[in-house]
Amino acid sequence: MTWVTGADGSPYGVTNLPYGVFRTDGGQPRIGVRIESWVLDLAAAEAADLVLAAGTLCRPTLNDFMALGRPQWTAVRQRITELLTDPAHRAAVEPLLVPLEDVELLLPIEVADYVDFYSSEHHASNVGQIFRPGQPPLLPNWKHLPIGYHGRAGTVVVSGTPVVRPTGQRPSADGPVTGPSVRLDIEAEVGFVVGVPSPMGQRVAVDDFADYVFGVVLVNDWSARDIQAWEYQPLGPFLGKSFATSVSAWVTPLDALGDAFVPAPDQDPPVVDYLRDVPHLGLDLRLVVEWNGEQVSEPPFATMYWTPAQQLAHLTVNGASLRTGDLYASGTVSGPDRSQVGSFLELTWGGAEPVKVDDETRTFLADGDTVTITATAPGPDGTTIALGEVTGTVRPAV
Repeated sequence: MTWVTGADGSPYGVTNLPYGVFRTDGGQPRIGVRIESWVLDLAAAEAADLVLAAGTLCRPTLNDFMALGRPQWTAVRQRITELLTDPAHRAAVEPLLVPLEDVELLLPIEVADYVDFYSSEHHASNVGQIFRPGQPPLLPNWKHLPIGYHGRAGTVVVSGTPVVRPTGQRPSADGPVTGPSVRLDIEAEVGFVVGVPSPMGQRVAVDDFADYVFGVVLVNDWSARDIQAWEYQPLGPFLGKSFATSVSAWVTPLDALGDAFVPAPDQDPPVVDYLRDVPHLGLDLRLVVEWNGEQVSEPPFATMYWTPAQQLAHLTVNGASLRTGDLYASGTVSGPDRSQVGSFLELTWGGAEPVKVDDETRTFLADGDTVTITATAPGPDGTTIALGEVTGTVRPAV
């Protein structure tokens, strides 16, 4: 129970408490934690000695706080919970609650590196059938390692940032042409934010996932399918992906998701030793994709073939270092049904099967379209936890 009005039973109650960065009236960015329709100003709370985090809560991003490590993350979360549930703290804490409607939400982390994976068997199989009809949908290596590629950290933007339609080369009957993408798409994903760095040359084991990963964000990895199709062989995605990746403004800490871990799909053939996570657990996150306010899909994250712990182990097995603020995303989340896909490439089967949106027959995104991705997870005692939404509106090419 909490003394904060309206927060009991809310998906943003005291069992959630996601972190973000905000400002009011154009002031200095500072760290806050959300409870229902309020933001607790943690910078002010630390200045008043209500929360102790080595002076890291007054910074403009979460990075310095995340670098403190799991014991400090847990201690601060426990203290915030105490402040918001014990009526004895109400007089001191209530003045530090800022109405959510009065804040501007900013990118919560300084992104160090960005890696995107390709971890849904259903998505990979669909894409294989669309792009390589008549051939095996999965390439031979897919079930042996989590496939991934490096994105561009500088184009990761906070939810609500407009996305400008990218321009690039795309194929045509007469050879490549340059112009705005005509097959602009989304990818509904889940991202994992690294808090604790690791030195170059050191692997991170699957069992150490929770010691390094601070929390979870929703991701829309916007994709220009026509640019991507022309450029991706032989080295993979580049300009078709790097123009924009949207992330939610709220980072849900792993500590809030303890009841959401569930057995992940069986892996056959058996994986190599460094990828063997026991127990083999994924997250029961239930995503919803809305296109111009109309729900078009419900991707289930629990169906992902490769787990977040396996992804972290794989991206460091060669000795690559982790940095505070690293972001790695799951890849498109898709389930076995057409109503569960995480991209419009799959929803419209490569554009061959249009869908109706806003009373119009559509295949890919038009200028002015808005896509919003939300998600929920099971919390303790039958409660529901909401992840911060990620939304963006397409603007015309420049």
